[in-house]
Amino acid sequence: MKKFLLLAIVPLFMGCAELQQIADSLPQEGPAMTNTQIAAGLRQALDFGIEKQVTKLTEENGFWSNELVRIGLPPELQKVDKTLRDLGMSNLADEGLKVLNRAAEDAVKEATPIFVNAVKEITFTDAKNILLGNDTAATTYLSQKTTDPLYAKFNPVITTSLDRVGATQVWTNIINRYNALPLSTDVNPDLADYVTQQALEGVFTMIAVEEKEIRNNFASRTTDLLKRVFALQD
Repeated sequence: MKKFLLLAIVPLFMGCAELQQIADSLPQEGPAMTNTQIAAGLRQALDFGIEKQVTKLTEENGFWSNELVRIGLPPELQKVDKTLRDLGMSNLADEGLKVLNRAAEDAVKEATPIFVNAVKEITFTDAKNILLGNDTAATTYLSQKTTDPLYAKFNPVITTSLDRVGATQVWTNIINRYNALPLSTDVNPDLADYVTQQALEGVFTMIAVEEKEIRNNFASRTTDLLKRVFALQD
C-alpha cells in the first residue's frame, strides 16, 4: 500500500527513469497473509513476552529490582512507612516492602500454564482486531482472558508465601509499633489481596513492554513470521 501511494504521487514531480529507480528500491510486497498466519504471529509475540519478560519476575528480586513493577505500600500503609523512616527505622520499613515483593515472585511462577492456554485460544477475529489495535492490544486481550484465573492462582500462593517468609509477623510488628504511636489511626489492610493485584499489574506491564518492542522496533521481530505479520500494521 505504501509503495502504491508513493508511485501515485511522485510522477507529478519526477521523470519515468527516476520513478523506476525508486520503484526498484522499494521493498516488494509478499503474498497476502492468511488469518491462520496472523493468529500464529500474534501468539508468537505473546509467547515471547511471557518467556522473556514474565520469567524475569519469578527470579529473586524480579519485582524488587524492577522499578516498573516494584510493589510499594497500599495507601493505608504509606503513612506507616513514612513515620517509621522519619523515626530512623528505614531498615524495618524496607524489610516489610521486600517480603511483599518476594510473595509476588513466588506467585508469578503459577502464571505460565494459564497464559499458554489463553494464547492458544486466540481466534482469527481476535487476531485481526489485535493486530490493528493499539500498542498493547494483545496484552489487553490476554489480561481480559486471564485476570480472574490468575487471581485465583496467585492469591493462595501469595498468602502462603507471606506466611512462609514471615511477612505476617513483620507487618504485625510494623503495624503494632505504628498503632502504638500517639495520634495514629489503626490500620489493618488485606495485604494478600493487595499484593495479588499488584502482581497481576506487574505481569501485564512487562508483557506490554515486549509487545510495544515488537510493534515499534523492527529489530525485535526476531522471526520471519513476526516480521511478516507486524509489517501489516506498519
